[in-house]
Amino acid sequence: MAQAFYWDALRRAHDEELANDPLVFAIGEDIGLPGGTYKATQGLFEKYGEHRVIDAPISENSYTGLGTGASMTGCRPIIEIMSVNFALLATDQIINAAAKIRYMSGGQVACPIVIRSPGGVAHQLGAQHSGRLEKVFAGTSGLRVVTPAFPADAYAMLKTAVRCNDPVVILEHEAIYNLKGEVPDEEHFAPLEGAQVVREGSDVTLIGYLMSTHWNLAAADKLAEAGISAEVIDLRALKPIDGETIRASLAKTHKAVIATEDEAPVGMSAEIMAVINEQCFFELDGPPVRVTAEDVPVPYNEKLERAAIPDADRVAGATRKLLGSS
Repeated sequence: MAQAFYWDALRRAHDEELANDPLVFAIGEDIGLPGGTYKATQGLFEKYGEHRVIDAPISENSYTGLGTGASMTGCRPIIEIMSVNFALLATDQIINAAAKIRYMSGGQVACPIVIRSPGGVAHQLGAQHSGRLEKVFAGTSGLRVVTPAFPADAYAMLKTAVRCNDPVVILEHEAIYNLKGEVPDEEHFAPLEGAQVVREGSDVTLIGYLMSTHWNLAAADKLAEAGISAEVIDLRALKPIDGETIRASLAKTHKAVIATEDEAPVGMSAEIMAVINEQCFFELDGPPVRVTAEDVPVPYNEKLERAAIPDADRVAGATRKLLGSS
């Protein structure tokens, strides 16, 4: 078990999958000679060459379409879209083609494509580089959507995604590429569904994914100082959402706080709340509480950006209010 950066865990997974199968290739902007904006393909251009690690022009719809077509012929492409905002330019290929081809072909044609993209609010990147578009992909039939929050999951879920016969969207976060965590030395895989309890607790369940999982863990530390025991669930996958793990936790705590980085209207917090109300209603002592971003384009101004996006303090404050604790 070794410590690895999140980006290095992704780089290792790319390396192993490129070595394992000659039909695997990676394509995206600056992923070749520059090694990727966030270093997820560093050194792989030199190792595998320009036909396996392909630098693409700024044309997201075109190279995503190239990957979609290649996957239908048996290749297993890994598409990197530099910012999830730019994935909007490729939604025709992702949503109209990749997500639907197996169904529309009666199961005769698979589309084993992986689309990786960082999103979320980093630091003063402005509204057009701070997208939180998980609801777009999670609301599309035919796609799997995963959100690895830790280096070990980033490694194992990417490897599983490459070998999956479904189109998989992997949403990462610009602010956690330099996060370090333990990654097993041996090759391993992780399922593309199933939430994970990352901290045990008994008084309240904090539910999140990607960056909000890290807010929830920090909030749990703050709450512990006040004698409140918070359980933290990292969803890990947004399509499908693991209602059973949530239900098991609420059977202990009977209270839920949902933290997400996207806006509340038609956001992932609304879907998570629907899962709780439909599957876990009788476990609850009160209504679930949501902690979400403000319903505004993310400001560039540093103070306004902080005001628009939740953090651990807001999660802890909402939890104390739910529990009636000052």
